[in-house]
Amino acid sequence: MDRVATGISGFDELVEGGFPEGRSVLLSGGCGTGKTIFCTQYIYNGVKKFGDPGIYVTLDERPELIRQDMLRFGWDLKKLEDSDKLQIIDGSLAKIGMPSEEEFSMPATGFDIDKLLLEILRTTKRIGAKRLVIDSIPALGFNFQNENDVRNAILKLSYLLMRMGVTTIMTSEISDGANKFGKYGIEEYVVDGVLVMHYLGIGTRSNRTLHIRKMRATKHSEDLHPIQITDTGIAVHRVEKEYEDA
Repeated sequence: MDRVATGISGFDELVEGGFPEGRSVLLSGGCGTGKTIFCTQYIYNGVKKFGDPGIYVTLDERPELIRQDMLRFGWDLKKLEDSDKLQIIDGSLAKIGMPSEEEFSMPATGFDIDKLLLEILRTTKRIGAKRLVIDSIPALGFNFQNENDVRNAILKLSYLLMRMGVTTIMTSEISDGANKFGKYGIEEYVVDGVLVMHYLGIGTRSNRTLHIRKMRATKHSEDLHPIQITDTGIAVHRVEKEYEDA
């Protein structure tokens, strides 16, 4: 099976070299666990290290803030956009009926899953996208009347992304101690992989960890791995290495 490497330090070796190509992965975690950094690093490395054009669909954060924040790691997203290697699709304001100043955005007339999929399809064909991020699934459900409608939208989204052949990360918020891995209790079943990020406070120390809960067609690590947010992005460590350095 072909693999799509993330280029994230210490991660790919835990999943036989990367995500299964053309599959979808759910990245779940609470606030401040590093989900947006992980996703952006996946898209940025795709362009810079592997020559894979990518699409970042933001339904929570405004694109200009993502561009500013990621400069902290030396990731100039605007430069990649200008070269048609990366496209950010703004759906952050459409869900509340406000217009976006972004060139590529959802219309302010209201959020529509079919319009979003059409925009993703058009952009995929235009730039030859191989990688996709949808951040986040809970924001996707903002405009639906009930959870059944949200679940149907997630199923439709997952199926059509598989048909497009892009390798996708979708994010979802979960609270500490939750016994499910997505807000709506269906995301983890329709994707091929589930990554869970935790933010743990122990005494005066705070620790971030990553757990690979599921990865189809892959022999993956089942350990809880410490992660660190460095000046160059996220780094994933092995538990035994942490003990050696302690």
